[in-house]
Amino acid sequence: MDVTVKFLGGAGAVTGSKYLIDLGDFEFLVDCGLYQGAKNLRKRNWDKFPMPPTDMEAIILTHAHLDHVGYLPKLVKQGFKGPIYCTEATAELAKILLLDSGKLQEEEAEYARKKGYSRHESPEPLYTRDDAESVFPQLVPQQFETPFQINPNVSVTYYHAGHILGAAIVKVIVKGDTQEKKLVFSGDLGRYHDPILYPPTRIPKADILWIESTYGDRVSPPVKAEEELGRAIRDTFDRDGLVIIPAFALGRTQLVMYYLYQLMEKGKIPKVPIFLDSPMAINATKLYLDYKNDHQLTACLEEEDHHLFDHPQLHYFRKQEESRSLNEYRGNAIIISASGMATGGRVLHHLFHHLPNEKNSVIFVGYQAYGTRGRRLVDGENEVRIYGREVPVKAKIYQIDGLSAHADQEELMDWAEGFTDRPKITFIIHGEEQSATVLGQKLHDELGWQTVIPQYLESFMLFKNI
Repeated sequence: MDVTVKFLGGAGAVTGSKYLIDLGDFEFLVDCGLYQGAKNLRKRNWDKFPMPPTDMEAIILTHAHLDHVGYLPKLVKQGFKGPIYCTEATAELAKILLLDSGKLQEEEAEYARKKGYSRHESPEPLYTRDDAESVFPQLVPQQFETPFQINPNVSVTYYHAGHILGAAIVKVIVKGDTQEKKLVFSGDLGRYHDPILYPPTRIPKADILWIESTYGDRVSPPVKAEEELGRAIRDTFDRDGLVIIPAFALGRTQLVMYYLYQLMEKGKIPKVPIFLDSPMAINATKLYLDYKNDHQLTACLEEEDHHLFDHPQLHYFRKQEESRSLNEYRGNAIIISASGMATGGRVLHHLFHHLPNEKNSVIFVGYQAYGTRGRRLVDGENEVRIYGREVPVKAKIYQIDGLSAHADQEELMDWAEGFTDRPKITFIIHGEEQSATVLGQKLHDELGWQTVIPQYLESFMLFKNI
């Protein structure tokens, strides 16, 4: 049996993760991500898939972020009918994110039709909400640390990766005629000291390793996020102001809720209303209650009177009219709303109405990409354009580091050092050129590993006649 891999995404870029494993008579895909970010990458979402989707027999997912699952509706629409394996929490999160993605695709196509900026006379969405729903029957949830067969010669085991709820490291064992080989995919690795999620599981052996390199060239500063967040909130309340926290619905929002609860219970900030104004974030938060074995909060959530996701100060706002009621809110309160880089979503309404008030503050809790509204605010611009109008920025802007969901270089190296044997080949994936190159060189110099940085559509022979 010969085994090859073809890199259909997540190679030379941080998005679009897709790794095709070919055993000759059985082909399966690890991750099925959407390209995001730069236009030249997003255009790949519209390219013809490099092989007939009907030829693939299974998909294995690492976690539910769109750059790992967001292409599924298009692939299923093109004829893929096989099982899509994932952890239980990933299955539920994928449903939430794919439906939202389908809705956004529809809205973007409609907006392009109205404004006439598309090259096409009648622009169509990449996929619709109905296309997203068509994926759901093919999802096959699996438990952590429990091997399962996807083929008589292929077994798979999921291990905790941290990063987000349900995220997994994937170990694939391929049984040949004379021997078996281990393929290990890191997925996206989380932080070792995340207060909510388990640290990435150490895997002792891999014949071939795929390791992400998102932050392969940087070490996160030793920041105490809870203290910095508390300080920014106290400063705002001293001005009798209101706090707006733009946060991504999945992962970052729940971490912010954890820190806010801790700060209030410890008496480090006043007990004021917290408004979680994001239907997707509310749905994602509920899953932390449904999948208590997938995170470290079980003891906290079993408190009898209240906990970080259910206490008197916390208010869940699903309806648009509830969200709009916050436009005229004055006084001490905290609004958490998506999106995390202020590129869209309900948070724009809150920024539009509250940025002009010098008493208020906006606290960013994650990286702000170049060109985003969040980046312009963090960089100190005096005005930002929202809904076609220039809005004066008089509120104070804070940025809290230390809340990233990605392992930094030191943590990636720490995880790599858990292997007792050197992999035959280590593919450096899911990173920009700089971060992948730096991590690859460090793994080579310090651990003596043979590292390869694959390119888009490049293929490699992994094993011959196993």
